[in-house]
Amino acid sequence: MGDRPVRVVAAACDGACSGNPGPGGWGALLRFENGSRRELGGAAPATTNNRMELTAALAVLEALRDLPRHPDLVLRTDSRYLIDGFEKWMAGWKRKGWRTASGGAVLNRDLWELLDAARLPGLALRHVRGHSGDPDNDRCDAIAVAYARGQAPTLAVEGRSGVAPEAVGAAEVVTAETVAVPDAGDRAPRSLQQLLSRLELADRLAAGAYSLRAVELARLLEVPTATLEGKQDPWLWRDWLVRPLGNGSWRLERGAGGLARPQ
Repeated sequence: MGDRPVRVVAAACDGACSGNPGPGGWGALLRFENGSRRELGGAAPATTNNRMELTAALAVLEALRDLPRHPDLVLRTDSRYLIDGFEKWMAGWKRKGWRTASGGAVLNRDLWELLDAARLPGLALRHVRGHSGDPDNDRCDAIAVAYARGQAPTLAVEGRSGVAPEAVGAAEVVTAETVAVPDAGDRAPRSLQQLLSRLELADRLAAGAYSLRAVELARLLEVPTATLEGKQDPWLWRDWLVRPLGNGSWRLERGAGGLARPQ
């Protein structure tokens, strides 16, 4: 890539609330073309699911403001409320003085106004069905639910681990999946937690027959994206067969016993 800034190639967000209204949380993530990932999350003691959805999207827009973006980047969310409000309803609300078609006051106006001010040229929202096995949506949901329950994921600044939450401010970031364990006193080493999360994610990706871009596969395998270039034959990674699909896409397949590992 030379001296070209590392661009954001994928973005997702989600919100959660226990009680609606009640304690809430939000989660978001950004993926970079070098295979790294930044995740954000936060909590609110008394809120609604919709407010958490809007808060998550706002955090992404604010984070993206000063970052280079791939021209095909979209923000993926399972919230129709967010997408319709942001792309369809807001213009009418503003013309009517922030009133709905029926004349009522627009709910969550404060967040909608912030979202409107944070718009980024060329960045669209795309709907993804929630709880459908989409890895990024599932991860954002897991972060949001954890915060709504008063928990906190293991946090790290992009590319580094072991950073305390207070070191990264209100918009907390993580780069590794977290594994819930029953007893904090019996907590496994962080490196093993992160490995287990990667293996669990690999198993889910294989079971769903999902295709992965090179940057996504490199992130999962924790290898430079360049090492995948030129690979044309299937090869083994741990317990999975990594099969090239062409056009820069890959798929994991479980139960690949008998295939020789590349030397």
